[in-house]
Amino acid sequence: MTDEISIALCVLGVNLLSFLIFALDKLLAAKHRRRIPEATLLTLSVLGGSVGAMLAMNTLRHKTDARAHPAFVWGVPAVFILQLAAVFLLTLRH
Repeated sequence: MTDEISIALCVLGVNLLSFLIFALDKLLAAKHRRRIPEATLLTLSVLGGSVGAMLAMNTLRHKTDARAHPAFVWGVPAVFILQLAAVFLLTLRH
């Protein structure tokens, strides 16, 4: 397996995990149970799961109120843009 495929699978995995953890947090919220810490959700985004986080936020309507969750509404897309820029810059080197 090439390095590119390994990296792509890792990115896919962290985004799937991010989506599932956001979905679990939404389910826990609906059942009035103990929630996933916001720091954990944001860390998953920073570690490469920003696409999965944004997909979960939009499809599940979770953490999308800018007044209540500005770190998610503005931070997750900002992290995605930074990650996109990093990939672009790394691609230019090769």
